[in-house]
Amino acid sequence: MKHRIVVLGAGYAGAMAAGRLAKRLHPGDTEITVVNADADFVERVRMHQLAIGHDLTPRRLSEIYAGTGVALWLARVTAVDADRRTVALADGHGTDEITYDTLVYALGSTTADHGVPGVAEHAYDIAGRPSALRLRDRLAHLAAGGTVLVVGGGLTGLEAVTEIAEARPDLRVALAARGGLGDWLNGRAQQHLRGVCDRLGITVHEHADIARVEATGAVTRDGREIPAQVTVWTTGFAVHPIAAATTLAVADTGQIIVDDSMRSVSHPEVYAVGDAAIAAGPGGKPLRMSCASGIPMAWQAADAIAARLTGRAKFPKAPLRYFNQCISLGRRDGIIQYVTADDRARPALLTGKLAARYKEIVCAGAAWSISHPIMYPVRRHRMVTTRSEIRTGVS
Repeated sequence: MKHRIVVLGAGYAGAMAAGRLAKRLHPGDTEITVVNADADFVERVRMHQLAIGHDLTPRRLSEIYAGTGVALWLARVTAVDADRRTVALADGHGTDEITYDTLVYALGSTTADHGVPGVAEHAYDIAGRPSALRLRDRLAHLAAGGTVLVVGGGLTGLEAVTEIAEARPDLRVALAARGGLGDWLNGRAQQHLRGVCDRLGITVHEHADIARVEATGAVTRDGREIPAQVTVWTTGFAVHPIAAATTLAVADTGQIIVDDSMRSVSHPEVYAVGDAAIAAGPGGKPLRMSCASGIPMAWQAADAIAARLTGRAKFPKAPLRYFNQCISLGRRDGIIQYVTADDRARPALLTGKLAARYKEIVCAGAAWSISHPIMYPVRRHRMVTTRSEIRTGVS
């Protein structure tokens, strides 16, 4: 009987893990199934582009996995029973269930409202394609002179506010940052960022802690009112609540706790990657939710699973560290902030058109890597575990 590997989610981490497993393992011994609600691979790092009207290249998962042996099941995950090793699914035809021997949990994250009143009712987000398309439609119907407020001064917020301001110079665009503008960047990067905001006519509200969102804008905790016809919420991400409802060990964030091979500390047949997992990076500091974290986590999990099932020594560990932060500031400007292994700003950086081009290469490369999970020729290895180990997923 084949060893059943089920991958939940086909974002950067899940799609990468599935493709890499298919490259490592012989199809005669394993059955790899990817469960995803969308038929396409979604380039989440480009949602700000989608929101302002750019059409993204469609990437069908069926085409990505054609000829790999990976099966695709288009459905929404509704529950995981980690003790029975089953996953409950729902699609347009009803409900179903799939059973696994090894599970790769990569359901990712959605936008976090942090309990702020009015976010769900009045704000837009760009955490996924449906929400980015809703914002796209709203912006398309916003007349000249209309007001847009982007809440959140992190990477997503900076990319969204500059993209909107560049694409729609007829709008009055503002940014509300809880701290100082780009205060995690080095001094020269902060200076460049301020220059870009000035050039694009973006009004920056620093140290603005938003207490509530209303139909007409946002209100800070100190009582300041920031008017906006459209409020875009980009204050971070939260994981789907499915894992927290299981017997899997999870952190306070709802992320699955994993070891250095991305294996659940409570259920050895479960691996978690991407935003859905909490893993330690350099110095024991948790990896942040990002594509830069998710892809190396997927490499590590897939290689660890392949090594375990084939009885081989572990493959070299992926570098779970950071090298740079890539920030697009519209289509013609950007910042590449080089960082330490634990994500602290270094003196070195790139700015301007060169940085914008660098960021584009990184985004395109990440999407390309989904179809090329291992960039060198490899041989698919046969399983050498006993039948009982195949069924239990433990070795």
